[in-house]
Amino acid sequence: MNNIPKLCVALILTFVSGLVDIVGYLGIYRFFTAHLTGTTVQLGRGLAVRNWMHVSLAAAIVGAFIGGSLLARALIEISSRRHFRRIASITLLLETFCLVAVALEHFTSSAKPFWSIAALAAAMGIQTATLTGIGPLTVHTTFVTGMLNKLAQLSSHIAFRAYDLRHKHNGNAAMQSEQRRDCQLAAFLVGIWLVYVAGAVLGTWSFAVFQLRALFIAVGFLALSLAADQFRPIAIREEREQSES
Repeated sequence: MNNIPKLCVALILTFVSGLVDIVGYLGIYRFFTAHLTGTTVQLGRGLAVRNWMHVSLAAAIVGAFIGGSLLARALIEISSRRHFRRIASITLLLETFCLVAVALEHFTSSAKPFWSIAALAAAMGIQTATLTGIGPLTVHTTFVTGMLNKLAQLSSHIAFRAYDLRHKHNGNAAMQSEQRRDCQLAAFLVGIWLVYVAGAVLGTWSFAVFQLRALFIAVGFLALSLAADQFRPIAIREEREQSES
């Protein structure tokens, strides 16, 4: 866990997704846009009860999320081939554009245009594809289910390794090194979950005051990630090769 700048960017982006997810839910049709499991369930329910409005919204979210993710992955692939390292600046700018467009709509109309929910989903798809791994660890900055599952796996490894270290008197240096690494990873995953919660908390409070303009707070945090990419670009090779399992 020696890539501190990338760790910080991952935490910032996770905070952004928690904020965007709850603001989008509260402000536009009560649908989540940062993860697709619940949206897929709502799609199934809509089909079952023939609520075509819900079906259309869920389908738009899924399609926009996949489209945003596909666009970002394509840009990463092209940039890797052309040895352009600051591709995260481009993808995060695209995400920023989507958020600003939805936030500005609040100034011009009290209506909730259909495209706004798709724009938020596309933004989250772009973000998901922008940062997918830190070293050997697969990272999801827009949903935490996979992160919590990984935390449980690591916790199991840590517990059994601690038992082995306690009962082995030869002091296996390699095992101790693995234990320190896994403890650091576990702490990072706990941090991922906590900042997602924190983003949702701030998003709920800020929506009560600013409505969809609360998305500008997320834009401010994205600006921090953009600045970080100028000084320490995300490793494109790592992003390109990262497993999505």
